[in-house]
Amino acid sequence: MFTPIETGIGAFLLHQATSVLLFQNGSVLGASGFIRRMFSSPTKGTASFFTGMAVSLLHMKLFLPEILPTYPPVPSTWQTVLATIGFGIIVGWGTKAGNGCTSGHMLCGISRQSGRSILATVTFFPVAIITHHLVHPSLLTDVCEAGVPCYTPTYPSIATTTSLVLLAAGTILAGQLIPRLIDHISKTDCKCNPEAPARLATQFFAGLEFGLGLFITGMASPAKVISFLSFPNLEAWDPSMGLVILFGILPNMIEIKAKGFTQPPCFNEKFELPTKTLKDTDWTFVAGAAVFGIGWGLTGTCPGPAVLRSLVQPTWGLFWMAGFWLGGQMWSG
Repeated sequence: MFTPIETGIGAFLLHQATSVLLFQNGSVLGASGFIRRMFSSPTKGTASFFTGMAVSLLHMKLFLPEILPTYPPVPSTWQTVLATIGFGIIVGWGTKAGNGCTSGHMLCGISRQSGRSILATVTFFPVAIITHHLVHPSLLTDVCEAGVPCYTPTYPSIATTTSLVLLAAGTILAGQLIPRLIDHISKTDCKCNPEAPARLATQFFAGLEFGLGLFITGMASPAKVISFLSFPNLEAWDPSMGLVILFGILPNMIEIKAKGFTQPPCFNEKFELPTKTLKDTDWTFVAGAAVFGIGWGLTGTCPGPAVLRSLVQPTWGLFWMAGFWLGGQMWSG
């Protein structure tokens, strides 16, 4: 069902996750790239980011257990194991060939008005919708109530709303202030040292806000994402994810427009932004975005939410991540 309060607050947390990483450390939040970095060349910064995502699960269990998603059963047969690995391969190959997924392209790239990211997004979104309609002809998922249109708004209790606001506000404030405080008392030159305490703290809070944002918006729930992909069947369509555009992407665009990139970030000498433009695009890039769209449409899972599900279901995570890594290895471009 449509959850405007939860999704709106969660989307703003996603905005903050990408904002602190960009304007404090000068880097772009790309979940698929971060996962590959953990596999191939792990750093303290990447580990800090995923530690923050892991802590987001603890926060949800402590303060908002009623919002945690319900996942499908853990693979228990060879068929389901192979299917899970296969889904990971599809997403892994697609995000490697397409240079990103929903976080790097949709949340961060569109905000910077990147032509490549806009092209990737307008490719994988309709492909995901078409795939979902072909593979799941009933379209209805367990987030929709029987006999009630799935676009019908539902609202959290006062207690849940209070917890949501306090948790989001406290996390955002901590992400803004604590790295600066650490920088003030630290004797490390964070401008030249990627492992300076202030930069690691920023990575941690970006991961924490990103994880909370995915949980609270519902993007960590495969069924809720799949319901969004049910458009234009309104009876089965949950429009919640559309609020990520309003409260996640739009604030990013406004902040980038207001601040620009003329001044260096707080804890880095310069911004480390992707340098490729639309002119560097070839058919493999578009094919990668399309293949990622197929993988996303099949299961409603993209790399960021896959990390969170791996924390909840480590066995599923082992199979999916193995497929994701294998899919990336299959791409030699």
